Amino acid sequence: MKSPAPRGALVALSLSMLLASLGTSIANVGLPSLVQAFDASFQVAQWVVLAYLLAITAVIVSVGRLGDLMGRSRLLLAGLLLFTVASALCGMAPSLGLLIAARTLQGLGAAIMMAMTMALVGGTVTKERTGRAMGLLGTMSAMGTALGPSLGGVLIAGFGWRALFFITVPLGLLTFALARRYLRVDRHGQQPAQSGFSFLSTLRDSTLSAGLAMSALVSAVMMATLVVGPFYLTHGAGLDPAWMGLTMAVGPCVSAFTGIPAGRLTDRFGSGPMTIAGLLAMLAGCLLLSLAPLNLGVAGYIAPLIILTLGYAQFQAANNTAVMSDVLADRRGVIAGLLNLSRNLGLIAGAAALGAVFSQVSGDLATATPGDVGSGMQATFGVALALIGVGLFLALRTRFRVTPVLTR
Repeated sequence: MKSPAPRGALVALSLSMLLASLGTSIANVGLPSLVQAFDASFQVAQWVVLAYLLAITAVIVSVGRLGDLMGRSRLLLAGLLLFTVASALCGMAPSLGLLIAARTLQGLGAAIMMAMTMALVGGTVTKERTGRAMGLLGTMSAMGTALGPSLGGVLIAGFGWRALFFITVPLGLLTFALARRYLRVDRHGQQPAQSGFSFLSTLRDSTLSAGLAMSALVSAVMMATLVVGPFYLTHGAGLDPAWMGLTMAVGPCVSAFTGIPAGRLTDRFGSGPMTIAGLLAMLAGCLLLSLAPLNLGVAGYIAPLIILTLGYAQFQAANNTAVMSDVLADRRGVIAGLLNLSRNLGLIAGAAALGAVFSQVSGDLATATPGDVGSGMQATFGVALALIGVGLFLALRTRFRVTPVLTR
């Protein structure tokens, strides 16, 4: 029987997730400074962000399986060390090319941290508290995303762009020390022959495949709020950049404050019902955004966004719990990697596909009227409504019945 997790272990896992998400969002605000500092085009400077995301997407499943084989806590320590060293290299980079290379290494460290953090939850907390732990990780991820732009702006104003990367060095060292102190270090990993692991047979599990598909669909919809939202608030609602930024922070803040309560609800009522409840809330949020008239202004955007984000926080806690709680110990790493991969692919697809819908309906934003932009937003969330509908169908069909592939 598992004992309750030491507080220090949960702090180490939470900080690992916070650092990985902070690394994604904090660099975005530095792009204008990097363009100026290195006399580069925006397209080239943008690789500082893309290199990090692509590195995570490319290796996260592989590092998950590697953790299953060599030991997850040991690999997490290695990932934290790599992330911290790469952060220092980013801050010291003398050229944009070397900065991009260092960001790639930082992304590799972040991939390890994201996969191992979720994989270690099952061995750190009791099954009855898994939902709360997943909710906590969701909160820390949202906090990192929300904190990045504001913290980054303060650091650039006071210390320059290099501070964006140096700030994560002491945080990385602190997290490494906590993880080394409180996480039980694996003596050895599981051997392939012992686990009988089959990648394809694992993917054929209906609970897992539905959970991964829903994660991708939901992530695509949430990405639409980050891509379409700024254009609608600026060109449609007429907000200046400062107020637009504050309005955009509403979603991450709601997600940060509701992650842990969502986990508690999952533990109390079960992952299946709470996944469906989260998707229903998201469905209502998308419906309101697709129907909201432009004359409602900012209120017509914020209120549905809060509903959408509340649903997203509940879905994340419940779906992650459903996918991870009944996984065999020797497969937690690769399943956590797949879960993170599905999320990243959803974010990429949402930016590309739903962004294209908005652009097609709105037309040229240089000449588009507020009505055109409003129509573009409504069309975008009309498509998002359909995507959530598909996710709800999958949830109702599977009802998260545990299958032999993951539990025997």
